[in-house]
Amino acid sequence: MQSFSQEAKNIFHHLQGELSKLQTGRANASLIEHIDVEAYGSRQPMKTLAGILVQDARTLVIQPWDPGILADIERAIQASPLGVSPVNDGTILRINLPHLTEERREQLKKIVHTLAEDARIAIRQSRQKAHDAIKVKKEEDVKRTLEKELQRELDKVNELIDETRKRKEEEVMKI
Repeated sequence: MQSFSQEAKNIFHHLQGELSKLQTGRANASLIEHIDVEAYGSRQPMKTLAGILVQDARTLVIQPWDPGILADIERAIQASPLGVSPVNDGTILRINLPHLTEERREQLKKIVHTLAEDARIAIRQSRQKAHDAIKVKKEEDVKRTLEKELQRELDKVNELIDETRKRKEEEVMKI
């Protein structure tokens, strides 16, 4: 039962992380902090190489700790699936996020729905493992009690997933 609770928490946190990476029309450091940058002979996440600041609702500012890797960071951003071009002023990079079109908002809404559904599927698989572990118990009343507890936990996690999905969909559709 505890392993199910822990797995459910991990799945939910993974969902939150994936949703935070989606562009919603508002600048957010999590949009670019995980972009891998080829610097110093290896690939490293952006957040380890530069400070990322939200200047305003549509602008991110990237200030590398080492100015010598500014061009490397710029190339990594241009190669990313974000589809934005950073403005290089010699010491920092600025990313101006475009307004989302209605079509793009609908695509993002579908992605949010898919991510939430994937989380629900993972939760169900985890529940099935826990349910199989409960079946091997000998006493019927212990089985019933554990199954009810498992179902309550499942309902709680599914409710959290639904609330998170709805909130993110509203954020994506907000103009």
